[in-house]
Amino acid sequence: MLKIVLVAGARPNFMKIAPILREMRQHYAKEIHPVLVHTGQHYDENMSGSFFAELGIAQPDYNLEVGSGSHAEQTAAVMVRFEKVCRQEQPDMVLVVGDVNSTIAAGLVAKKMNTCLVHVEAGLRSQDRSMPEEINRLATDAITDIFFTTEKEGTQNLLHEGKEESAVHFVGHVMVDNLFYQLEKLNECDPKDHAMHTLKQRLPDRYACLTLHRPANVDTIEDLQPIVAALQDISKKIPVIFPCHPRTLSKLKAFDLLAGMRDPQGSPDPIPSGIVLMPPLGYNDFLYLWKDAAMVLTDSGGLQEETTALKVPCLTLRTSTERPITLEQGSNILIGRDMGLLKKTVSDLLAGNCKKSSVPALWDGHASRRIVQILTGTNRRRRVP
Repeated sequence: MLKIVLVAGARPNFMKIAPILREMRQHYAKEIHPVLVHTGQHYDENMSGSFFAELGIAQPDYNLEVGSGSHAEQTAAVMVRFEKVCRQEQPDMVLVVGDVNSTIAAGLVAKKMNTCLVHVEAGLRSQDRSMPEEINRLATDAITDIFFTTEKEGTQNLLHEGKEESAVHFVGHVMVDNLFYQLEKLNECDPKDHAMHTLKQRLPDRYACLTLHRPANVDTIEDLQPIVAALQDISKKIPVIFPCHPRTLSKLKAFDLLAGMRDPQGSPDPIPSGIVLMPPLGYNDFLYLWKDAAMVLTDSGGLQEETTALKVPCLTLRTSTERPITLEQGSNILIGRDMGLLKKTVSDLLAGNCKKSSVPALWDGHASRRIVQILTGTNRRRRVP
């Protein structure tokens, strides 16, 4: 039996791993023994037992409880604790996803122990090495044995970097697998039973959803104030639903930029305009809101892809993206730091001038099946020469 240790360090990682794990346990139980490791890189109070139940998976077999710290502290702590797991489990493969510190940390441990390393969501490149995630992507792919890519440009990046063609597999996107899984679960429920139903009923037909958390956008008043000013202008035309990351909220308070943002709690009145400030939402709660939004404004990576999968216009508040297919083919528009462009693009969307978009190849909800089929057909030796 093939033993595979799957590693996740933050909530979005679990959303990528969950469909792979479901596929392994539901259809390959006699061939694969999966072991799920949560590094605890990010503490998230929403990651309770119900969180894993919503994903259709059991709670992790290991929780390393690494916690917060500098990039070096987190990476080192994950390596020390994950090495003990690998010594105990002796896996045939270690599977990592994405580009967080846990990804490169677990990858380094696997290769130091001469274990086959699998990287899901490999080959993405922003060409911006000031982003810690870009360094993690480059370093992880430098030592990976089996690569699974979400788009053809990711495959081209890896081949250009000298990876063997036989090791690189274009399979589609596991995040889209999870998205479709969650949408199906939402469709099975009565909307009136959903936690966000009352808020949604108070909104007009057209509203926007916003996420904002990257240090480059929120850490200084010089960066954050122009964004907030533009959002205030936009919110006069369309309500902006803003589940606020704790990091961002602390900066908004420190810079005295909360003026005019409203709390939706405690009022049954309609919300025709304004910035609606909310605490962080769970995946399903936020999906219930943004899937029907007129547009999404974000500096997240995953939302660029999920909005493309549902053809929801996405305005990305970043100067670069490692997901170019969402720009070239999908519904994503790169805004950068040009707040004039942001306001103009919102106006264009409200006027009905949307860019034509399509769903990328293999973003069909079956990427996890392709991944597991390939892994079960791969050389199963524990050690890689």
